[in-house]
Amino acid sequence: MITLADEGLIELATQAGRDLEGKRAEAIIEWAADTFGERFCVTSSFADAVLAHVASRVVPGVDVVFLDTGLHFPETLRVRDQVTKTIPVTVKSVRPDLTVGQQDGEYGPRLFNRDPDACCAIRKVRPLEEALADYDAWAAGLRRDEAPSRAKTPVVHWEYARNKVKVNPLAAWSQSDVDNYIARYNVPVNQLLRQGYGSVGCWPCTRRTLPGEDVRAGRWAMFDKTECGLHAAA
Repeated sequence: MITLADEGLIELATQAGRDLEGKRAEAIIEWAADTFGERFCVTSSFADAVLAHVASRVVPGVDVVFLDTGLHFPETLRVRDQVTKTIPVTVKSVRPDLTVGQQDGEYGPRLFNRDPDACCAIRKVRPLEEALADYDAWAAGLRRDEAPSRAKTPVVHWEYARNKVKVNPLAAWSQSDVDNYIARYNVPVNQLLRQGYGSVGCWPCTRRTLPGEDVRAGRWAMFDKTECGLHAAA
């Protein structure tokens, strides 16, 4: 149900999406931090630490939410730990209610092989929704060039599925922009991206990409699935 407060935020987000289009990522984050203060957070999958690093330069100490699914590659957890030690942000690792073993006991082994949507819902979507309860706005690292499903990602918009303002500061960035930023600031990067992976998620549902494929082609490659559900309202 949309409340009067929500209506005000919808109008605010819609206007910001227009006004901030074409602005630098730092300016978009600055708007969000100035508008929402401690009710704003950043999220990261730690395929790289670009968004966390950009945010740290604007809002030192900003909360960075990481969904620790229990199924990450060691390389991903290494980036998280490196960010915690070297970048001035507050990393908050959020875990599902069920361990992988408990999930196996309740839903059967290897749920990710049989029903990846259900697995993502348990290990990603629900934990994120619980984590975002403390915030009015959140930022994600979505880019328009990553996949056709993300081609129209706005820099700011109202996320009806969660009744939150969603901020995508890197929406207009290209892979070249990302690479240049990483080189300029020596930003931590998941080593799997240098080993043929275009996008990094949980290990059971991620493979290397092939020449000519888009960067997310290696995610849930055996299923008709391109998103985990975190950004369904993007």
